[in-house]
Amino acid sequence: MDRVSVDDAPSAEAADDVFLSLLAGGEEMNVQHFRIELGAAAPVHDHPHEQVGYIVAGELTFLVGDDREELVVGPGDSYSLAGGEPHGAENRGDETVVGIDVFSPPRANPPWLD
Repeated sequence: MDRVSVDDAPSAEAADDVFLSLLAGGEEMNVQHFRIELGAAAPVHDHPHEQVGYIVAGELTFLVGDDREELVVGPGDSYSLAGGEPHGAENRGDETVVGIDVFSPPRANPPWLD
């Protein structure tokens, strides 16, 4: 068994005030912790990985699909995104957003690690 604490995992600033950390991973999936500060945004992007997530704190507005449909998720909400589905996220709320994402297959070397 591998154990990776968010306190021990390196954090990278993927976009202004958007912080990501790779946590535990295996052959089929991996876990990523994220923190998105007030007013910050993860730009619209896509990747081949299926992505599911859970919001621990704050409120996040997702922009999903080619038409950028807006979907708001908050504490206790989970979500799923198909591989290849365009999506971005904005913190339009009044507190820092904290959550986790799980990717399958694993994102071993995401571009934000460079």
